[in-house]
Amino acid sequence: MSIDRQLAQVRATLPAGVELVAVSKTHPAEAIREAYEAGQRLFGESRPQELCAKYEALPRDIAWHMIGHLQTNKVRMIAPFVALIHSVDSARLAETIEREAARCGRVIDILLELHVADEASKTGWAWDELAAWLAADPFASMPHVRVRGLMGIATHTDDERIVRRDFETLRRRFEELRPRLGEAFDTLSMGMSDDYPVAVACGATMVRVGSLLFGARDYGTEK
Repeated sequence: MSIDRQLAQVRATLPAGVELVAVSKTHPAEAIREAYEAGQRLFGESRPQELCAKYEALPRDIAWHMIGHLQTNKVRMIAPFVALIHSVDSARLAETIEREAARCGRVIDILLELHVADEASKTGWAWDELAAWLAADPFASMPHVRVRGLMGIATHTDDERIVRRDFETLRRRFEELRPRLGEAFDTLSMGMSDDYPVAVACGATMVRVGSLLFGARDYGTEK
């Protein structure tokens, strides 16, 4: 099925207020352009080098989201144009984004990545560590960073009860933090191709869908 038809099918399952990030990592610019021509404007990438190359090759009204683990030494590459960084998982990374955003003269939107899965390999803050860090009001000294919400990845399992538990945990933590972090804290990014309907049912405001739109990833394009 064509990308435009896949997009239409996924969009039809999303209620009003839920944004779709088309995860285009490892897929060629031609596939992204097809989705663009079908009206998609939010795209997610996980490698800064690939993201920069696609930014240069594709229309400038695309909102590029960095969804993968981001090393501090790669922030400078994407700081001039990235629309949203989903995967802020440490104080050091947040501080680096602040410095690079200030250097570019812009405010960068971020999400705080919370670890909720039963897998040690997944990245993200532990809740206790995140809560303790936020208690010190670190963003008072980061005027070039705007915290928009939380991001998380559920446990990779066929057991929907576990997936739902993880998403409900993310939603609960999101609601706990909203009064503290203000009106701009409005985004809960959770759910991917295999589990996004569960995420939406649990309160996601943004889902990250790739293989349902573009097919299996072309790992041969990875660098």
